[in-house]
Amino acid sequence: MSIKKVVKYGTPSLRVPSKEVHKVSQKIKVLVDDLLDTMYAQNGVGLAAPQIGENVRVFVIDVSTNDEPLNPMVFINPKIIKKSGAVISHEGCLSFPEAFTDVKRYANVMVKALDRNGRSFVLEAKDGTLLARCIQHEFDHLDGILFIDHVINRFDAESELSKNNLPPLEVEKILDEPDLEPEIEKLLEEKAKKDDNAEN
Repeated sequence: MSIKKVVKYGTPSLRVPSKEVHKVSQKIKVLVDDLLDTMYAQNGVGLAAPQIGENVRVFVIDVSTNDEPLNPMVFINPKIIKKSGAVISHEGCLSFPEAFTDVKRYANVMVKALDRNGRSFVLEAKDGTLLARCIQHEFDHLDGILFIDHVINRFDAESELSKNNLPPLEVEKILDEPDLEPEIEKLLEEKAKKDDNAEN
C-alpha cells in the first residue's frame, strides 16, 4: 500500500486500452489499495489504474463529502450495462492538474463489476449525480478515453489546457455522440435562457 505518482496528460499509457483482470489476486488487491491511497492523498473522487501506469481494468471511487465517513468503492472488470438521459458535467481529472471544462455525460448509468473480493455486483447511479458522472469518467480511462474527448466547447478546453501548461487537445479524439447531442443542445439552450434572465 503506497501513494503512487499520477501520470499526466500526454503520457502514452493514458491512451492504451486496459486488459481484463483474470483473477482478483493479491497483486490486484495491492493495486486497489495503492489506487485508494493515491486518490485520497490527491483529494480525488476517483482514480483508474492507467493513471498510475497500470493498464488493467480497475478503478476506485469515493464520492463521500467532508462530513460523511469514507465510502471507498472498487470496480474490477466493470461493464456499463445501461445508460440514459444527458447531463452537462463540469469535470477535471487528476491527470490534468487544475484544468476543468464542461463535458457531455449520460445522466443515468448501471454498472456491473467485481469488488475487491472478486464478488460480482450491480450498481445504478441516476440523475446526473457525482457518482453517475464519476463512474463514466473512470470507466473511460480503461478504454484509453479521456474526459476532454467528451468536450462541449473545444475552444474553452484548449484554453484550459494551454493555461495549465498541458499538451493541446487531440481534436481527432473528440467523440461523436449522437445519442447525447440533442439532449445536450436542449440543456445548453435552457442554461442560456436562465443566464439571460439572470442578467435582465
